[in-house]
Order: sequence, then structure tokens, then C-alpha cells
Amino acid sequence: MFVKQVASLQIILGWVMFIPSLPAIIYHEWYSMIGFLLAGSLTTVIGYTFFRLFKKTDEPEYKHSLAIAAIGWLMIVILGALPYIIIAWITPIEIMQQFVPNGFNYTSSLINFRNPLHSIFESTSAFTTTGLTMAYHEPSIGKSILFYRHFSQWVGGAGFIVMALAIFKQLPGQGAIKLYSSEASVAKLRTNVIQTARAIWKVYVVITMLVFIYLFIGTILILPDYPVAEALFDSINHAMAGQSTGGFSTLDDSIATYKSNAMEILYIFPMIVGGFSLPFLYRFIFLKQFSQIWKDIQTRAMIISCLLGGIILSLMLYHEDIVSNPVRDGMFQFATAITTTGWQTSNIGAWGDLSTLFIVVGAMIVGGCAGGTVGGIKIIRALLLQKGLRWHISKVFLSENTIKTVKFNNKILLPDEMNTELSRAGIFTLIYLIFVFISTLITVYFMPNNFTLADAIFESASAQGTVGLSTGITDPSMSPILEVIYIIQMWAGRIEIIPILVLFRIIIYGTKPRIV
Repeated sequence: MFVKQVASLQIILGWVMFIPSLPAIIYHEWYSMIGFLLAGSLTTVIGYTFFRLFKKTDEPEYKHSLAIAAIGWLMIVILGALPYIIIAWITPIEIMQQFVPNGFNYTSSLINFRNPLHSIFESTSAFTTTGLTMAYHEPSIGKSILFYRHFSQWVGGAGFIVMALAIFKQLPGQGAIKLYSSEASVAKLRTNVIQTARAIWKVYVVITMLVFIYLFIGTILILPDYPVAEALFDSINHAMAGQSTGGFSTLDDSIATYKSNAMEILYIFPMIVGGFSLPFLYRFIFLKQFSQIWKDIQTRAMIISCLLGGIILSLMLYHEDIVSNPVRDGMFQFATAITTTGWQTSNIGAWGDLSTLFIVVGAMIVGGCAGGTVGGIKIIRALLLQKGLRWHISKVFLSENTIKTVKFNNKILLPDEMNTELSRAGIFTLIYLIFVFISTLITVYFMPNNFTLADAIFESASAQGTVGLSTGITDPSMSPILEVIYIIQMWAGRIEIIPILVLFRIIIYGTKPRIV
């Protein structure tokens, strides 16, 4: 039952791998072109073969759809590593070194991908829109692989299952609804799930194109001496990374490479837009409901959080007297953390523990808007939990016969409904924090001695929230055990943990009901 749906995702993945061969041709990266064509062909053949063999299987039930999401995404990140591995092994060392920019003499980071685990890590970080990387010198891996990393984030941001539903018409009815809900936390935008999936991709493509134009024009105006060809390449890739809140960059030190305050301000807008929910963007752009920018509870909370959180972080950095421009670093890094984008302009590893922990609790764990491409527990759950806390406290002062309804997100909830919503949000948040806690313990044990507990918490929260900011723990020299832990966290963070727990339950007990 699982195989057909998972195979359809692999077919799409194969198509995704073919596309970077075009930049490889443009930039004369022939070994990379061969690698993408080989990886794409192999993945497509595997996917198509299994799709045809299991074409007549039954539609999945909800419990199956959750497992399909978990298995499908696991196979995506594993097979998505093939281009990195193949290209790294077929490209001669002397050709790799030609990717290193003029004036630098370091070893090309492409060689790191000869390690299959590093390649799987990079693939996982890309497709889950995290942004942690094994390519510590990004420009030295070649233009086509740079494009593949960003394109992977862009496709992964909207979702492979959503894309499959938009393309494959063989998934009608309840099967489509169940598969859609297993991956996407987006309300239905159209009359059925297939149309909703297409509407999601429509707004996703339009926003990405607008952000690309915005970044390209902005870069040319702010940095007139910057090569136009490089500005074009940067803007295309950063538009995909921004809209997917992925955070990969074409530059060695992320956005800090520009060494421009104006460029950092320019890049705040794509991060915030990427942190919004796709239903809000659809209503705002296509339905012209401009008042939603303040009426939508998540959008309003995101804007206020970015402003207040950035101010508080700036004051903390000013008090610590570590960074030269606390306002510049504080506003940018809080925005990139709460939107889970992960573009970095400051050496967070040098910050004080208080600032580091504030950005974890106040931004990275919360994350952006549900229905978008962000990680974290999502703003809507955080708002629901604080509303529930106030509701429970207020009930103490009411008589036993009073029925206290709750108004939340333009809905009136009865006590039983509110308790149900609170239990779901609370259970998910608890599981989420347990994952971060366990990862932190493992990180403390395996990280180098020059890092602190705050660094371990930060790195674990970054992987779990698919943020991509780093204090320096994530590195090709890191422990393989820690690398695997972060891979699992990124995988779990992208599909919100529950599908993975359902998959493990099916592996251990099967699909039959059990009394717990």
C-alpha cells in the first residue's frame, strides 16, 4: 500500500535532479552535468518501476498516509544525496579546485561529499529547508550543485506530497485528502485537495519570482560594482532559499559576505514573507484581501514578534558588548531565527549564553506561521497554548455551572473543543521539546570541548526547527553519531514528528489497534 505513493515521490525527485544539469551546461561543469543525469535517471527508473508494479493497490487510510509521509521523505533525503556522491567521486581533484574562487587557496568543499553520510546530511538539510551544511566553503562546490541545493530547498518547502497531488491525477477522493493532511498544515484553499495543491504551488511560484526580481534590482542598486551575472545567480538562488525559509546561500559567509548593512535590510523582507502562511499569501495576492495582513492572527503575531524580539535581542547584545553593531545583528538574526530561514550575519558562537538562549526560546522553538514552509512548533500553537493558559486560570473564578466559551482565530470553541485543541498542541509541543532535550544531551557528549551547554541547546533546536543557524558545532569533522542525530531531527522537524512515531509503531506492532 505504501509503495505506489512513495514511488510517485521518487519519480518527482528524479525530475528535480535533471533540472540542475542546465546550470551545469551553462557554467561548463560537465562532470556535474553527468552526475545529475545519472542520479536523475536512476531515481526516476526506480520510482517508475515500483509505481507500475504497485499501481493497483488500495487507497491509503489515514494511519497509512502518515507512514507514507515518513517513508517518502526518508527516501527523498537518501536518494537526494546521489548527485552529491556521484559528482564528488567522478570529478577529478584538479577540476574541483577550479571551483575555488580566485584569490583563495583552500580545498574545495566538494570533496566532503565523497563521504556518503555528509551527502545524506546535505540532502536532508536541503529538502527539509534547514540550511545546516557540510560545504563550509559554498562557492567551491560549483554553480550547478549550489543551484541543486537551493532548488531542493525550494521544492521541499512546498512539499513533495503536495506536488504529487498537483501532478498525479490518480490520487482522487479521500486518499488524496489523507495524503495531503499528512504533509501539509494548510487549510483547503479551493473546492478540493487537488485544486488546493495547485493553488499552493501557484502562489509559491509567484512569490518566488517577485522576490527574485526584488533581490536582483536591490542588489544592483545597493552594490553597483557587484558583477551582474553574480547578482543574477545570487538572487535566483536566494529567492528560492528565502521563500522556502531554507537559508542556504551561494556565498561563503552567507549574507554577511556582502559586508553591507543595506543588503542585510534588503534580505529581511524575503525572510518575513517566507515565514507567512501560504493561505494568507494566497488571500492577500490573489483575492486582494489586504486587511488580512493585520486580521490574520498568525501574520499579526509574526510582525509583532519580529519587531519586539529583534529589539530585545539587540538590547541583550548591546549589554554583552560582544558585537560591533548590536541593532544590526539583533534585528536580522531574530528575524532569520523566528522565520526559521537561517541566513547568518553574525558569529553566534561568540555571543553570550543569555542572547543565545533567548533566540532559542523566543524564536527558533516557536518558529513561523503554520501553513508555510517554516519549522518549529508554529506560532498558531504558541498562541493557542497561551490562550488556553489564560482560559484555565479564568475558569477558577467562574461558577461550576458557567459554560466558558473561547474565541480563538475567529472561531468560538466550546470547552470540550478547546480542551481537544489544547491537548493536541500540548502533546506536540511536549514531544518536540523531548526531541530537543535528547539531542542536546547527545550533543553535549559528542561536541568538542570548546563549546558550551548553550551552544548544544542552540544547535539541537536549530536542527529540530529546520532553522539552519549554527554556533559552529555542525562541521564535516563532527561525530558521525551526532550527524545522524541531526539528520533524524531535520527529518522529524519537516514532517512534524507524528508521522515518524506512527511509522515506528507500524514497524513494531503493525496496523492493528492495541490497548494502551
